[in-house]
Amino acid sequence: MSTEDVLAAATRAKEAAYELATATRATKDAALEAMAAALAAHEPAILDANTTDVERAEEGGTAPNIVDRLRLTPERLAQMAQGLREVAALPDPVGEVVRGGALPNGLELRQVRVPFGVVGMIYEARPNVTADAAGICLKSGNAVLLRGSSSARSSNAAIVAALREAVVSAGLPADVVQLVPGDTHESVKALMRARGLVDVLIPRGGAGLIRSVVEESTVPVIETGVGNCHVYVDASADLDKALAIVVNAKTQRTSVCNAAESLLVHADVADDFLPLVIDALAERGVRIHGDARFGEYDGIEPATDEDYATEYLSLDIAAAVVDDLEAAIGHIRRYSSGHSDAIVTESQSAARRFVAAVDSAAVLVNASTRFTDGGEFGFGAEIGISTQKLHARGPMGLPEMTSTKYVVTGDGHVR
Repeated sequence: MSTEDVLAAATRAKEAAYELATATRATKDAALEAMAAALAAHEPAILDANTTDVERAEEGGTAPNIVDRLRLTPERLAQMAQGLREVAALPDPVGEVVRGGALPNGLELRQVRVPFGVVGMIYEARPNVTADAAGICLKSGNAVLLRGSSSARSSNAAIVAALREAVVSAGLPADVVQLVPGDTHESVKALMRARGLVDVLIPRGGAGLIRSVVEESTVPVIETGVGNCHVYVDASADLDKALAIVVNAKTQRTSVCNAAESLLVHADVADDFLPLVIDALAERGVRIHGDARFGEYDGIEPATDEDYATEYLSLDIAAAVVDDLEAAIGHIRRYSSGHSDAIVTESQSAARRFVAAVDSAAVLVNASTRFTDGGEFGFGAEIGISTQKLHARGPMGLPEMTSTKYVVTGDGHVR
């Protein structure tokens, strides 16, 4: 596929976005319900396509955690459909008045939410993102251009075919949901350079993908960063709570960005806590890359600076004993990706200091990093978790998928 093909798709998306921007909530919700039904109706074709992708990935030696992200099952497909229904049930952000009132000169001023227009999604391996992104973009009034990885091309094509059929049945143009033509880097580059046609790009994936999009794109980017997430066990921690939180944060699901990748333990509780946590993690198959203090125990691999900077997405964790709270904060400032970092403590002053000093999109007190999620936060859905500070930060729900405009109403006012 040529650059011209990608630009033609973006042009169609822009035209479709004009119609979608003025669609009623009832129309958008009907489209979302139809999209959910279409996933169920096309389940055999989608799962067959996914089997092709998974077999190709396994034959190519793809890492097991990536294959897990790629694989669809009837249960996962049902979850995708349910996610679309849940988005339909959420309030429509478009038209919401952010602020407003009457100015001293009598002008009425309102700041209202409006769609971005055309959103480009560049993502790796996970075909569930195809449906999630399509649903969230549609509800927020945005046309979406989906560029998944070539490893999921069969799955994504089958999913998008079902979704396009559904939106047409609800009276919306099919081109509000499109796959970006082509599966080479040239098609990605064309999308990243489609300034004027594409309003914003959102990359989801590994550090290499995100860095490439941020550095090469001329289209504005909302960066969904990698998750080098930490759990710090403070001197005053309840060690039972700490153990449960560390195990959950690391092992509940390893291939996601809010899984813990680093463990820090205050020296005052190290003698008591290290045997507990090392045994608990070992029972679950976790390899610990630890400092000298952790290395006093059997089965610990020596940690390097690279280990502390790594988003493993696997049954690995970097670990260190720190002298105090400030040392923990310093370690996190050096190595954290700014996604999610947690403290386990019974000290209010330690919690306040940690929350104030750790500059991450989510800072958790006595809770697992796995809670950094749009659904868990009560947003109902998310397009990704932003680790930047403009335009959104943290889980991006429907309001974060809009911009605003000012509506000024007068009665013959002149300046």
